[in-house]
Amino acid sequence: MEGQTPGGGGLSEKPVPTASGPGLSSLGAVFILLKSALGAGLLNFPWAFHKAGGVAPAFLVELISLVFLISGLVVLGYAASVSGQATYQGVVGGLCGPAIGKLCEACFIINLLMISVAFLRVVGDQLEKLWDFILPSTPPVPQPWYTDQRFTLTLLCVLVILPLSAPREIGFQKYTSILGTLAACYLALVIVAQYYLRPQDLAREPRLESSPSSWTSVFSVFPTICFGFQCHEAAVSIYCSMRHQSLGHWALVSVLSLLACCLVYSLTGVYGFLTFGTDVSADILMSYPGSDGVVIVARVLFAVSIVTAYPIVLFLGRSVMQDFWRRGCGRACGLRALAEPTGPWVRMPLTVLWVTATLAMALFLPDLSEIIGIIGGISSFFIFIFPGLCLICAVSVEPIGPRVKYKRGFGFC
Repeated sequence: MEGQTPGGGGLSEKPVPTASGPGLSSLGAVFILLKSALGAGLLNFPWAFHKAGGVAPAFLVELISLVFLISGLVVLGYAASVSGQATYQGVVGGLCGPAIGKLCEACFIINLLMISVAFLRVVGDQLEKLWDFILPSTPPVPQPWYTDQRFTLTLLCVLVILPLSAPREIGFQKYTSILGTLAACYLALVIVAQYYLRPQDLAREPRLESSPSSWTSVFSVFPTICFGFQCHEAAVSIYCSMRHQSLGHWALVSVLSLLACCLVYSLTGVYGFLTFGTDVSADILMSYPGSDGVVIVARVLFAVSIVTAYPIVLFLGRSVMQDFWRRGCGRACGLRALAEPTGPWVRMPLTVLWVTATLAMALFLPDLSEIIGIIGGISSFFIFIFPGLCLICAVSVEPIGPRVKYKRGFGFC
């Protein structure tokens, strides 16, 4: 059995995707999946709790969403085992047909491109606040040239982000993902501690909402939740990099990752909202005094968290461009080095192109705060719609059963 069951007729035989290394451990998979979700959305959750009308309605929407988020991850692992593909867009195209596959690729690359831009804008803002703290100045005295965001962000991309994004396999990111996860947890702990310690600058009592203004306001935070928990784009690549590829094992990894993510997001959202109430900013760090040393450390560590998440997004976007190269330019190239899109002669130029394009957009596009909702809306396709289509098509090819867990021995990813 190679990619289809007898009489299935829906899938052609496909090469088995295999990792070049020894494979990703379960703990490494948990950290990469967790870090894929713990991104810039963490800053927006206190504001989302305010928009939902309080802690109880926001937490209810978050828990309901969590059930569907975990289900989507499990479905994607099952669909990957049935289709024999190693990328999200490959799974959708293999199971649902080329038309849906091309739609998925278009949404995929636009979404990941905008996420990368948002990540760089967040990092740039944190660097700007850091320089304001280190080198305070009063207008009209300008800041030194080397504090300009165009210089600092470009230098960061060249010296840090580009080397982290160069590896061929996503398994390398397990080391940086541990660091990024700890940085995000520090931010959550700072927000909790600031609520109980109540520094002098935060001494006034916040004004809290007792109930939501309407049910539409409760569900208006849904795009923010989707943006915060989006890790489904990375799910297939992580699953196919694991040493132990069984549906039950993958379900456990998914549950542990999203429960840990939910804990960090909930602590940040609840205590950030209780600290500032209706006055909370869309970026929770902007609500705190700029001179607070603990908050400054949180800014630096959160920037580290975003920097470690960027290469995971780039890896996924690069996989789409590599598929384009494989179908188009790779066949026309006579050189063997250029025919293989995962080789350094193709992988590195694509990586540089992605970093350059997102850096240019981050530096010259206007404020991206409104685009967060758009990103969350597009993410809902990858969390709900595409996994649902894959499940319908995959069940028609091979019913869900105990055989799924043994598929690695029969030529599946």
